[in-house]
Amino acid sequence: MKRLVFSLALLCALGLGVFWWLTAPGAAVSAQDGAALESGGDRARGEIVFNAGGCASCHMTPGQSERTVLGGGFALTSPFGTFVAPNISSHPRDGIGAWKVADLANAMLRGVSPEGAHYYPAFPYTTYAHAKIEDVRDLMVYLRSLPAVEGKAASHDLQFPFTIRRGLGLWKWLYLDTTPLKPEPVQSEAWNRGHYLVEALGHCAECHSPRNPIGGIIAAQRFAGGPDPEGHGFVPNITAKGLGAWSRADVSELLATGFTPDYDSVGGSMAAVVKNTSSLPKADRDAMAEYLKSLPAREGPPRPAKQASKVD
Repeated sequence: MKRLVFSLALLCALGLGVFWWLTAPGAAVSAQDGAALESGGDRARGEIVFNAGGCASCHMTPGQSERTVLGGGFALTSPFGTFVAPNISSHPRDGIGAWKVADLANAMLRGVSPEGAHYYPAFPYTTYAHAKIEDVRDLMVYLRSLPAVEGKAASHDLQFPFTIRRGLGLWKWLYLDTTPLKPEPVQSEAWNRGHYLVEALGHCAECHSPRNPIGGIIAAQRFAGGPDPEGHGFVPNITAKGLGAWSRADVSELLATGFTPDYDSVGGSMAAVVKNTSSLPKADRDAMAEYLKSLPAREGPPRPAKQASKVD
């Protein structure tokens, strides 16, 4: 009996050790390497990254219209509980004013906090992971120029076992792909720019793709639409199956004004996205349209029979 108990204890200890090793948060940039990132950077380019990344959509303080007041507090409901976007203003205590560029890089590219904890993937680092480190540096330059907002956002409201952040390390093993996006030499410069904006900064697939029961995007239906993650309506298919006869100009126009070719207008969370994309240079919207129009047709989940007329 003693040997059995000892063997079980040893197996448990080994299992815990393997779990701890597999789930350890990994940094994209070390503090030493990050020191070089503190110099340079461009505020104007950082503003483009800010708009392409949709930072204001989640992090602007609810109840006000100024997109650069980033006090957080936006609540995102999900099957796992309610996630609350944090304060990312330049406030040194309540925001990220004390962060280094390396801290922002590790958050965006690996989903790891300055304290070494996993972030929940409600923060779309699974897509930001493909962003260029130079863009992260430029974004930090821009964020540091914005007003400091006092006050921390509320904590997430999650149920066990989703409160155990360490377990996210296993989820990342399945769904966090950190492979850099490489330019496709056979494609145009505009297509490659659109590829980067859509697949990295814009994180379009995060909303326009159905997910499995543990929150991973279903790869075969990427961009094919599905139920809104917040439970409000249905997100449309934006592959060739959904966009159909839309031209590149039609897609670019929607990103600029929110109007569809049949003179309808987008609603819901997409209206906030358009506020971001409308602030991008026209060349970037055109590039996103070129890439989106090149997506192969994919069949998404069946759409509910009764649906509002506006694009979700």
